[in-house]
Amino acid sequence: MSDGSLTPALVEQAFGTARRIGFPLTPDDPGHGRGSACLAGVGRFLAVLAAGCVDGRIAEFGTGAGVGTAWMASAMPADSTLVTAEIDPVRAAAAAELLAADTRVRVLAGDAFCVLEPYAPFDLIFADSGVRDDSAFKAVVGMLRPGGRIVMDDVTPVAALPVDSPLRVSDVKRAMFAAAVGLTWTEVVLPDLENSLLVGTRG
Repeated sequence: MSDGSLTPALVEQAFGTARRIGFPLTPDDPGHGRGSACLAGVGRFLAVLAAGCVDGRIAEFGTGAGVGTAWMASAMPADSTLVTAEIDPVRAAAAAELLAADTRVRVLAGDAFCVLEPYAPFDLIFADSGVRDDSAFKAVVGMLRPGGRIVMDDVTPVAALPVDSPLRVSDVKRAMFAAAVGLTWTEVVLPDLENSLLVGTRG
């Protein structure tokens, strides 16, 4: 993937997989309460990071229909590997079928915390499985090798929040990143100005 304006063919195929199994492609789609595919802005950001994982190991907590996986797999170097975990068996099977031709990618069915740990340490982690607890987040960060990066999406920029939103004062995801010892992090606002993601590097 060299042209940032194009959507990789594998990502387009992942969109088709999502539609086939009824997995929401956007937060506005019906069924979003069970998660939705990563936005294009998030996917492009993940692709940039994955492209730098030379001879690296990438992990994804929460495969969904494989959209985020497809963005990373389309960009990562030939000598990299990607292991992704999905607790929903239907989604895991669909993503495994989608990605079966790429021997660098492995889709695991099960709880990400349990099935991904044996593959650690990682150079890049996309934590997209609903981590909301300091101890759980600490465990995920602990799976990074020094210099490794972690990305979490589904954050709303403060400027896009209603003036009376409690998230202006306290947001659980920002709080987890801020509390993580040895993690240098920042928030990246996507071009739509309505969504952002958090990215951190383990020292």
